[in-house]
Amino acid sequence: MAVFADDVIGTIGGGRIEFEAIDEARLRLAPAASGDSPGGAKPADTVRYPLGPSLGQCCGGVMHLRYELVNAADLPELGVRLARKSLPITVFGGGHVGKALIRVLTSLPFDVVWIDSRDGIFPADVPHNVTCEHSDPVQAAVQQLAPGTCVLIMSFSHAEDLDVVAACLLRQRLQADLPFIGLIGSKTKWSTFRHRLEAREFTATELAMVTCPIGIHGITSKEPEVIAVSVAAQILQVVSSPG
Repeated sequence: MAVFADDVIGTIGGGRIEFEAIDEARLRLAPAASGDSPGGAKPADTVRYPLGPSLGQCCGGVMHLRYELVNAADLPELGVRLARKSLPITVFGGGHVGKALIRVLTSLPFDVVWIDSRDGIFPADVPHNVTCEHSDPVQAAVQQLAPGTCVLIMSFSHAEDLDVVAACLLRQRLQADLPFIGLIGSKTKWSTFRHRLEAREFTATELAMVTCPIGIHGITSKEPEVIAVSVAAQILQVVSSPG
């Protein structure tokens, strides 16, 4: 969290402790802003906060907050330290669900690649963490994905979906570096795909790497925005789970 004399960027979780931290940071800012050196002993860089009655909390435990005064000369190093660590995710398909999903993903810690085989499908303006790519055939893009990419497949064509899934499974066979392969659709669609992929000599173990339907269990709405939130939550569960 960055604290200025008249602004705050970021958070340490809110609540009373955050107000205390902001007050403490501004006390430390005051001598620097006036050009004076603080009198007496230098305040400790790290302050211990018991999470108890003194802060109006009942959760217990302690939190240690480290305070650091920075200025313009520190900006290059600070930018490196605070750079958001983003995870790669690729969305195949620029339809209604694809567009809704992009809107959700761009507010999350992902670097998004958005791929479609059709021309003129992407909006003119996209957020800074979204890269739009045209690929025809669409499955050719799979080999160019960054290692560790989560893949979401929702093109306008079942034939394209099948080819992208097959390309992902071939990559898994060779590199095993795609932590999530998600396919939009029903159980019936996946049953059909399973038979066709078995005909392409994919094993049951390989087919088990595909998640279809996608989204959090229990959310049944077919509205694109609801599907998008459900799928984004599922991806966050995948990338947050240990191992």
